[in-house]
Amino acid sequence: MLKNTEILETIKMISEEHLDIRTITMGISLADCASDDQKTLCDRIYDKVTTRAAHLVKTAEDIQAEYGIPIINKRISVTPISLVAASVRNASDYIAVARALDRAAEATGVNFIGGFSALVHKGATDSDERLIRSIPEALAVTERVCSSVNVATTKTGINMDAVAEMGRIIKATAERTAVRDGFGCAKLVVFANAVEDNPFMAGAFHGVGEPETVINVGVSGPGVVKCALEKVKGAEFGTVSDTIKHTAFKITRMGQLVAREASRRLDVPFGIVDLSLAPTPAIGDSVAHILEEMGLARCGAHGTTAALALLNDAVKKGGIMATSYVGGLSGAFIPVSEDAGMIDAVTCGALSLEKLEAMTCVCSVGLDMICVPGDTTAETISAIIADEAAIGTINNKTTAVRIIPAPGKQVGDTVEFGGLLGTGPVMAVSSFDSAAFIRRGGRIPAPIHSLRN
Repeated sequence: MLKNTEILETIKMISEEHLDIRTITMGISLADCASDDQKTLCDRIYDKVTTRAAHLVKTAEDIQAEYGIPIINKRISVTPISLVAASVRNASDYIAVARALDRAAEATGVNFIGGFSALVHKGATDSDERLIRSIPEALAVTERVCSSVNVATTKTGINMDAVAEMGRIIKATAERTAVRDGFGCAKLVVFANAVEDNPFMAGAFHGVGEPETVINVGVSGPGVVKCALEKVKGAEFGTVSDTIKHTAFKITRMGQLVAREASRRLDVPFGIVDLSLAPTPAIGDSVAHILEEMGLARCGAHGTTAALALLNDAVKKGGIMATSYVGGLSGAFIPVSEDAGMIDAVTCGALSLEKLEAMTCVCSVGLDMICVPGDTTAETISAIIADEAAIGTINNKTTAVRIIPAPGKQVGDTVEFGGLLGTGPVMAVSSFDSAAFIRRGGRIPAPIHSLRN
């Protein structure tokens, strides 16, 4: 039985502290859509997505209206297209599939559709290679399609040929969308240890181990956590951890309620709740400000990695008591352009790319929404990806890179993406060259602790 005080507390979290459901994502298997004919393939994909997700947005809006819980995004993830489109032979076929996905996303009213993806951590099939080569064009001619490529796992090591290729693909995507400051790169993620049930874009895809259709929910609430910590100023870290755990429990219970209700109304299995704290550019909705509430003058100061580690761990411990089905990425996101506190920290010089890399060792993903100068070389971007992949494989965690080499921009400039993607201050990269390292190619072997069968 809910107490009146708990109801009032939740209302305050929603109205004053930016508590929301960041996304309801419907995963849809496209395995039965495969065809060696482009038109048949595209028609099957469009028909299946628009049929399965026909009521997704309306259902989310009804739940929001009835329960008073903001649901910010409604999204779709699909089976990696390199698997679905393996029988078609031309690069133009993959562009046609991307357009079909975009039309389906528009027809259903969702914000984004993810799954223009390939899994190449041990090697690439012909279909993987065709899809990867088509990414720049696909992201340039679509609005809602998101792409991801997994280049490493703890079990297999790092596919450095794929890492090198993705540096070139990111550069080409930025150039292909130069009139929008390289916006296409904001829809492209390079992963190590990608998960099959991630509800967040741009990295969501519907894994081969998932049901035919599934509902996954991603919760948020950095503002709620910060407000809770304001009440325990100066307290020792055990109290800080307990406070975050109790708050994460309440946030996750709300996510569990929405997920179960959406599952029931749509007659689709409930998958997971992703416990991640996902920030926005809005003031009061920042992960960086949580870290500063712990006592740091600015996010990026010495101690930031320790503070983030505490936050990430406490969020998971609190959330896991609120639902038996935890999945996705779960923890704390640190996307620079999407977090007002991160933007301020970069602008004032407190937060560097190197410090962000250290923080990715303990956050839920990796280098996210990072803008760098437009003349950054493909090899440098590949080396950044390789570093993140190494952190992921050695630490047996998901890491990722979503980086935007903004055409024509230099350090100190800003890139305006708008909406939840926010404002990206252009960050400095190392001036020292990594090209010879990247040109070696091959595969960095799996770490010794991968041998655990």
